[in-house]
Parts: sequence; structure tokens; C-alpha cells
Amino acid sequence: MALTDSAIRVLKPRDKEYKVADERGLYLLVTPAGGKLWKLKFRNEVGAEKKLSLGAYPDVKLKDAREARDKARSTLAGGIDPAAQKQRDKRAARINAANTFSAIAKVYIEKNRRDGKAEATVRKREWFLGLVERAIGNRPIADIQPFEILDSVRPYEQAKNDEKAHRTLQFVGQVFRFAVANQVAPRDPTRDLRGALASRRPKHLAAILDPKRVGELLRAIDGYEGQAATLLALKLSPLVFVRPGELRRAEWAEIDLEGAVWRIPAAKMKGRIEHAVPLSRQALAVLQQARLVSGHTRYVFPSIRTPRSPMSENTVNAALRRLGYTGNEMTAHGFRAMASTLLNESGKWSADAIERALAHKDKDAVRAAYHRGTHWHERVEMAQWWADYLDTLRKGAEVVSFPERRHG
Repeated sequence: MALTDSAIRVLKPRDKEYKVADERGLYLLVTPAGGKLWKLKFRNEVGAEKKLSLGAYPDVKLKDAREARDKARSTLAGGIDPAAQKQRDKRAARINAANTFSAIAKVYIEKNRRDGKAEATVRKREWFLGLVERAIGNRPIADIQPFEILDSVRPYEQAKNDEKAHRTLQFVGQVFRFAVANQVAPRDPTRDLRGALASRRPKHLAAILDPKRVGELLRAIDGYEGQAATLLALKLSPLVFVRPGELRRAEWAEIDLEGAVWRIPAAKMKGRIEHAVPLSRQALAVLQQARLVSGHTRYVFPSIRTPRSPMSENTVNAALRRLGYTGNEMTAHGFRAMASTLLNESGKWSADAIERALAHKDKDAVRAAYHRGTHWHERVEMAQWWADYLDTLRKGAEVVSFPERRHG
């Protein structure tokens, strides 16, 4: 006889547990403590009798228990043991709860570190994680929906920091693809967000390109009255025109003052290829001064807080602001654009030599391997020419004539 809610409510505990049947294998198990537990008795595909727990009354009402019974019987009809399926679901839920976005992202970032990614790249990815951690960090990665990801990066788009929004979204996608490859997420939901963010044209990094204004900048740098290490970093920046991260993380072990060359390890380079920088007499003079300041430390330009760390990534930009140059006029990265523009405009140097000096990666791997060594002598000459040219601009000359050079 089928159960009713009124009949269930009047059931009393006994000295021993007992069963009260409903229909189609469903019954209530009444415990001595007064608990009323829904159970389903069934036989699996090999005929073995099994039981499935469906919850406790009154949390699970009679109607709900019957619906759970019917669902389990439907599962059984499909050749799946509902008790075994329940255990699999519980295990998956435990795994899912442990695999939060933050947990998977940290494993992914650590893999980047083990794979030899540049430390700057690793730290940048840690920074991206920090940007979205509050929004989705504690969510099981398999449960995260596209709208949640979009909500986590929208504030940066609304602040018109489109690059930050796009690069953060790109990082989230990298974590999801790592999760998919490791079977902890079913798919990468960022694929559904293509075109969702604004794509305003990115601004070019500000740089001074007019020779007369370059001279004014160099004279302003000479008058800088801040920290000695900052002044020397400012002076070296236009002479070597490496990326700001490569400059501030320069180590004395990488610099051969006698050989007049600075060899930046592949791990520090954006293109993951060692980069040799020829040092002009002027660059060597700056480094000799720096040696008096930081020669006892690991870094050429150490942090003012601790010599065990390199100079902050904002130091050179902050110094340019102190000199009166806004972010729309000149940036630390702008020294590269300055050198590229004026070296190309001089007409004295091959485009390949300039590209190699800037450590721009050649998309043709064979051509890149060939060109890495072929322009060294030209680059050595170009480095000295460039340093002499900057000296001339610093003195106030606008047009300088140099003897023609021919390079292959």
C-alpha cells in the first residue's frame, strides 16, 4: 500500500530500525533515533540486490522521493547502476570543489616557471590571476560560465583600459585550456566571448622622435637629481634601447666590460633567444659608474628597498615624469622607438641590423638563425655611431653629417 504524508508523520521509532514500503522499491527506514530515511531497493544489471539512499524525510518530501526513485529507475533502464553513478557524482563533486579557478591557475603558472618561461612572464600571469581572483578564484573551474568571466574583466574595459581587459581575458583562456588538457574542465568558455570586449585601437607607446627634442631630453636626464641608480638607468636606456624589463633586470654576471658586450640570457628575452648587446664607449662609461654604486650586488640597477631585487618596473617612467615628461610624451619603452626611427631615418644601417639590435624575432626560423650572427660587426659600428650621434644632439646640433658607410 502506497504511503501518504499523514501516514509518514505518525510513524514512531522502535527499539530497532524498521522499514515501511511505498511503491516500486521505494521505502522509508525508520531508525531508533527517530530518523526517517528514504531508500530504494533495486537489482543491477547482473541481478545483485542493491540499495540507494535518497535523503531524509521531511527534507525530502514524499513527492520528491518518488521523483528521485523514478529517475534512478530510468537510469537503471539505461544500463547504468544508479548507486554507482551516485558515487561517481559525489567523487566528481569533491574533485570539482578542489579544482577552483585559483588552484588550477596556480598549477598552470608553476608549470610556466618549470618550463623556463621568463620570470617577468610568470609574474605577469600571477598579476592577471590577482585581477580575477576575487570574482572567479574560488569557483570550481568546471562550473564557471562565460558571463562570470566577462563580468570579471568588464571593469577594466569600462575604465577604457582595453589592453588590460583583453590580456586578462587571454590569461583566463590559457588557464581553461590547461584545465581542459588535464581533464578538470569540459571546455574553454572564453571561446564564447570572442568579440565581446571593445577593440579600440591601441595607443602607440609614447616616444620622442624629433632629433632636437631628443637632445632636450638627454640634457634633462643629465640634470636628474634623484637616486644615482635611477639616473644611470636613464642614461643607459637610450644607448642600448633594450626593453625596459631587460634593462632593470640586468645582472653584472651578464656584462663583459672588457669585451664591450652585454649578453642577455634567453630566459629574460621576449623571443626566448639570447641577445647580445654591443656596448659603445659611452655605455661602458655609464656601466663603470654603475659599478661604483652597485658592483657588490647581483643587479646593475638594484631596488632601493633591497639589493636582492631589481629596480621596480615603474622607476624609469616615474623619473621621466619627474623630469616633466607626461605619459603621452615619453615612456621607458619609447627609447626603443626613438632608436628605431632615427637609425632607420639615417639611411646608414641595414634594416636587418636595426631589427637585430631591437631583438625583434624573425618569423622565418631559418632566416633568423642565419641573421643572428651576420650583422654583429655592423651592430658594433652602429652602437658607437648611435652613441656619438646622441652626444651631438645633447650638445644642441640638429643636423650632423657622417661619412658614408656601406654594409652588406
